[in-house]
Amino acid sequence: MRKTMILTLVAAMGLTGCSGFRDSAANPATWFSGERAAERRASREAGIAADATTNPLIPERRASIFRRNSGEEVYEGTAIYAVSSVSVEPASGGSIIKATGISLRQGAYDVRLMPENDGNPVDGVLTYRLEALQPTDRRQGPEQTRRVSAADFLSTQTLAGVQSVRVIGATNSQTARAR
Repeated sequence: MRKTMILTLVAAMGLTGCSGFRDSAANPATWFSGERAAERRASREAGIAADATTNPLIPERRASIFRRNSGEEVYEGTAIYAVSSVSVEPASGGSIIKATGISLRQGAYDVRLMPENDGNPVDGVLTYRLEALQPTDRRQGPEQTRRVSAADFLSTQTLAGVQSVRVIGATNSQTARAR
């Protein structure tokens, strides 16, 4: 038992050192690849140089079988049935707009505050539309189960010319005073 344990430990320690041999001819994974170690090393170094010019904090957009690859994502939300409340609360560096609404049916998701007029205030009023992806095959249900919320952050520079914030739904709108 002792010999087996020692042999297993030595093998494990030896395998951890194999990462330095990933480009060598001694690595069995490279025997049938058709690419030489020097070529792999050069392509890896070129990839590192190319990555140095990009921002590492912005994630790469990867292809997925679950997403459409049409480039820009198109949000297909529709207006929430009624907006029940809007508030503008101070936050560090700006304010947070919180909107609550009632959807027509249960199951609304991906709720967003979509800016109107390209996000610019008109006569001191900043207007948003409360939208969500809403299923049409669900039952209506009680109001508590249809309540949805969304929020958006606005910097103090954006709020400089804003006196009030209005959120529009399908049947009504609510307004809150900007602080």
